[in-house]
Amino acid sequence: MWLLLESRLCAKQLRKCPKEVLKQYEAWKSLVQTSGPQALRRIPGYRNHALKGEWKGARSSYLTKKWRVLYGVRDHALEILVLEVNPHEY
Repeated sequence: MWLLLESRLCAKQLRKCPKEVLKQYEAWKSLVQTSGPQALRRIPGYRNHALKGEWKGARSSYLTKKWRVLYGVRDHALEILVLEVNPHEY
């Protein structure tokens, strides 16, 4: 079982996001808590990938075509910190 922590910014963004996105986030969260971040790589719809630039070290997963969840794994422990849930800007 993985421990999933949400940043204050994440909690604030979740309160403002559409219900469809919140539902997708809850499914994502359930998967990560039970199987860990490696399970995301086995599901192509999440398009889980490492980030570059100022977000180097963090990872991103698709919730919907527009919305993403940004997260990091702390110290190779069983702990995940969700940094943001936000709409992707093109």
